[in-house]
Amino acid sequence: MTDIHKTMLLIGATSDIGRATALAYAQAGWRVLLAARNIEVAQRNADDIAARTGAEVNLYPLDILQSDALSTFADNLPVLPDTVICVVGEMGDQKRAQSDPEHAAMVFRTNFEGPALLMGLFANRFLTRGSGTIVGVSSVAGDRGRGTNYVYGAAKAGFTAFLSGLRNRLAPSGLRVVTVKPGFVRTRMTAGMKLPPLLTAEPGEVGAAILAAAEGKRGRDVIYVRPVWRGVMSIIGAIPEPIFKKLKL
Repeated sequence: MTDIHKTMLLIGATSDIGRATALAYAQAGWRVLLAARNIEVAQRNADDIAARTGAEVNLYPLDILQSDALSTFADNLPVLPDTVICVVGEMGDQKRAQSDPEHAAMVFRTNFEGPALLMGLFANRFLTRGSGTIVGVSSVAGDRGRGTNYVYGAAKAGFTAFLSGLRNRLAPSGLRVVTVKPGFVRTRMTAGMKLPPLLTAEPGEVGAAILAAAEGKRGRDVIYVRPVWRGVMSIIGAIPEPIFKKLKL
């Protein structure tokens, strides 16, 4: 059981992955702080987690796209968390993004700009304190651009690169930065999609992997929730560009 005085903050509390991750931490004895734009949905998740675990669960409003409010959000928390986890994600519509700059910008900002700015703010606060763990949920879609979702993939690639650079910057101070790549996950966002069972995780599986990674039980800094994805993406990444251009991926 984890020390009851440890606190985690989860950004993106209305998502299936967010709920599962918060539940995993609550079951491990952590105090749980949840942040979300849709407070009504997030409150249902908070109440459910508290009822299931008896943990202290607090909820705070946050719009990741309001960059000028991020610092105030962090300052107004009751405590600086020991761990901050960002599971924010918005797949968007690739076809719409190709012709609608505002939609494309929303996908970019939701998956990259907002999460990166907020994790950067907490990184500075953790440095001042001398301890802390940052966990960012990115995507295998960011490992190589594909015609079917390159706007979302580009945003996630940016977030992956940001987390890598942040990890490099913070390593001498002993602070941890973990990048989690779930692959396919059976959630509301993927409802209706035909998902390959071997490559598809359940939300609870992702939550458990995030907790294990943040606690150092999975030694890597970059975690593929299902290890098979590491091999799959290595193969995709090795395909020569002239051949890759001809593939429908």
